[in-house]
Amino acid sequence: MTSQSQQLFSLPSSSSLSIPFAKPTNPIVKLSNLGGFRIRCEALDSSLVPLPAKKAGGSAMGPHTGRDPNVQKPGWLRQRAPQGERFQEVKQSLSRLKLNTVCEEAQCPNIGECWNGGGDGVATATIMLLGDTCTRGCRFCAVKTSRNPPPPDPMEPYNTALAIAAWGVDYIVLTSVDRDDLPDGGSGHFAQTVKAMKEFKPEIMIECLTSDFRGDLNAVDVLVHSGLDVFAHNVETVKRLQRIVRDSRAGYEQSLSVLKHAKLSKKGMITKSSIMLGLGESDDELKEAFTDLRAIDVDILTLGQYLQPTPLHLTVKEYVTPEKFAYWKEYGESIGFRYVASGPLVRSSYRAGELFVKTMVRERANQTAVIS
Repeated sequence: MTSQSQQLFSLPSSSSLSIPFAKPTNPIVKLSNLGGFRIRCEALDSSLVPLPAKKAGGSAMGPHTGRDPNVQKPGWLRQRAPQGERFQEVKQSLSRLKLNTVCEEAQCPNIGECWNGGGDGVATATIMLLGDTCTRGCRFCAVKTSRNPPPPDPMEPYNTALAIAAWGVDYIVLTSVDRDDLPDGGSGHFAQTVKAMKEFKPEIMIECLTSDFRGDLNAVDVLVHSGLDVFAHNVETVKRLQRIVRDSRAGYEQSLSVLKHAKLSKKGMITKSSIMLGLGESDDELKEAFTDLRAIDVDILTLGQYLQPTPLHLTVKEYVTPEKFAYWKEYGESIGFRYVASGPLVRSSYRAGELFVKTMVRERANQTAVIS
């Protein structure tokens, strides 16, 4: 888990995307029927990808993959086992609601902080929509892939909203795999989920961590105007490393265009992006990426350590120190980012200062209302 995010289409007219989600004939949905969607923190489950056969003398190696014996994982990447009263409450409610959590299955390092609410008391979760099978194959991500994944569950928006309203969290991140097989890339499904969630719980803050929708700006419009509070899309890495790190259908300029359009499409929209460190990027390349993101007025940036899920994935080139992450936080905020969450275990759907973000959302809403 952005980033190690489990990232992630000719589009019909925008009006054709306004498909009301169907409600069941009986509006009371039994909790036992709320399965079929996932909540995730962005840790990676290595069991999803088979390990390569070992060659004589060590693991199979490619030009960008395999374990590097000269790069050892440092102690600062180890976390204490999650505990706490709020954590136990969330854990029990997840079990009661039959929600399948990758947070638990993949042993996400941030699970305790997210579910306990950290120092600000804001409990958060990340829900993965549109299934668990991606149409792309990024080289940092362990999510399974297919050209033709199963179709989305039409009841997922309603069931997800019902479950989260019952759960009682304050801040939700909705994310998904890439769905290049869908005409709108899943934008309409995202939008239906946001609308349903706001209907059940108007005060909840919703962040959508999206794919690039193949650069389709009409799909971006649909989601931006659905009622979400934060639009997030990850550039993942610096410009030079894009073709090595990401699927060939993704791209640096395409990601920037999506983030720029989200900001322009709706006045006051808060935008967010994420970059993984430790893939071989230079300081100058990172500064260039920061500058490019600020040039399109991205508000929030998250920076985290890339962790290799299996030897088949990209090799870690460097374990960046906590001190260097602190430097990048200070640098990012000095050039205009409203907030930078920077640390070895920070992920793109990490709780990135949600109390701060909630305050920012309310300030922007008030400013927009005054101007209107």
